[in-house]
Amino acid sequence: MTDRPTRRDLMKPVQLLGLAFGSALFAGIVTLISMGFFQQRFEGQSERALVVAAVVAGITFIVVLVMVALLLLAVDPAQIAKTVDKPILVEKDEKNAAPDASPGETPKA
Repeated sequence: MTDRPTRRDLMKPVQLLGLAFGSALFAGIVTLISMGFFQQRFEGQSERALVVAAVVAGITFIVVLVMVALLLLAVDPAQIAKTVDKPILVEKDEKNAAPDASPGETPKA
């Protein structure tokens, strides 16, 4: 078998769902706190805060789940296992230049 990681190895479905659930839980708690759910308020405000927090948490869950899944599609699993043995930010013209040469100057032979 090959040693290449598969897409499933990059992020397991349980991890993907856990990340989305954690983000949704955070968004729901922040919404509850900002709407004053844990304070003494008028009658009916706590139910409204629960409904809004549930809607915000649901939207956050779906958005995070879709965005992370789309970002995982952009990753090539073969590129992750490959080692990089050259400078990444060096342009092709500058890689043959001498270390003491200024950019744009031709190297001395």
